[in-house]
Amino acid sequence: MRVLETNRLVIEQASINDASFFYRLLNSPTWLEHIGDRGIRSEEDAQSYIEDNFINAYQEVGYGLFKMVLKDESIPIGVCGFIKRDYLTSVDIGFAILPEYERQGYTLEAVQALMNYGRTVLKLNPILAITTDTNSKSRALLAKIGLREKGTVKSNNSETEFVLYSDH
Repeated sequence: MRVLETNRLVIEQASINDASFFYRLLNSPTWLEHIGDRGIRSEEDAQSYIEDNFINAYQEVGYGLFKMVLKDESIPIGVCGFIKRDYLTSVDIGFAILPEYERQGYTLEAVQALMNYGRTVLKLNPILAITTDTNSKSRALLAKIGLREKGTVKSNNSETEFVLYSDH
């Protein structure tokens, strides 16, 4: 299901038919380095991951991570959307893109559109973001869209400390 469009992208819900794309994305070097290994070793694992982490969120809360697709070529290139984590007081915006599409402005385009969608359609307030201290690309993007650093936070099941951002 299409959520919105930008100049170059279609933002839509993921489906289990996207398993080969998600297998590639979740095993890409930047995903593994900055987000972590999700144990996706086959397209069947990817289908289960999509069902558990994307489709269930759409059905339960009406949003989640959405697939970023090049409008003209109909090629999926990344994800962007909202996640409600149990250790944060509000939703956070997350994003990831295949390495070959980095530094072309696609993620910025998607994040800006989804921030507007989150505020106006979903009525999310505030919108947070988290990233690691060493993820300079994500930190730069979050600053570019106007999110401000608010400190650090740890998840309930990790010793990793994340830098916390907010739009307030």
